[in-house]
Amino acid sequence: MSDSQLWDDVDDYFTSRLAPDDEALRAALRENDAAGLPQIAVTAAQGKFLQLLAQLQGARHILEIGTLGGYSTIWLARALPEDGRLVSLEYSAKHAEVATRNLARAGLDRIAEVRVGPALESLPKLADENPAPFDLVFIDADKANNAHYVEWALRLSRTGSLIVVDNVVRGGRVVDERTTEPDVVGTRAAIELIATHPRLSGTAIQTVGSKGYDGFALARVLD
Repeated sequence: MSDSQLWDDVDDYFTSRLAPDDEALRAALRENDAAGLPQIAVTAAQGKFLQLLAQLQGARHILEIGTLGGYSTIWLARALPEDGRLVSLEYSAKHAEVATRNLARAGLDRIAEVRVGPALESLPKLADENPAPFDLVFIDADKANNAHYVEWALRLSRTGSLIVVDNVVRGGRVVDERTTEPDVVGTRAAIELIATHPRLSGTAIQTVGSKGYDGFALARVLD
């Protein structure tokens, strides 16, 4: 058995026991596929992990940078109380339209909203609204701007907030300090920012699974 097949089998086992799907989640993935969205959404196990993080935080306000079709958004929004709020930023109008339908089908459109446009344009507008600090920020957008997204996450959060940056391993390319590939350069800049910023304490974890070899960074906002 190949490593990738074994990873898939283990993922399937954990998902069936610990993160079973339901019709809203299945429908979201079907809708994403029908609309031709790239198959890069988080796995069910990863979605459940994000949900648990939000619940452990007692999160009332969540910011997501990078919506795609809203699959991860559903997992996160389900961790919020009825008066909670999730803002998700999506570059593509097509993706945002699909995500909005998926959220409505899941009964989460009163809690979660999708805003369309480049995140680095949407974030200053969001800040101008003086929103309540976000308790958890999930960053899963264009990797070249990861460090900028971490900076904004820090600005829009509070002491004790969590920042999650997805896909930081880049298939192992993250260790290549000579690379000029924007996704790796941006990811390395985010890791360096987490490592050196006086208000951040973080780590990064390598993972394997049905999405291959990857990982995520997790940072906590300090005083």
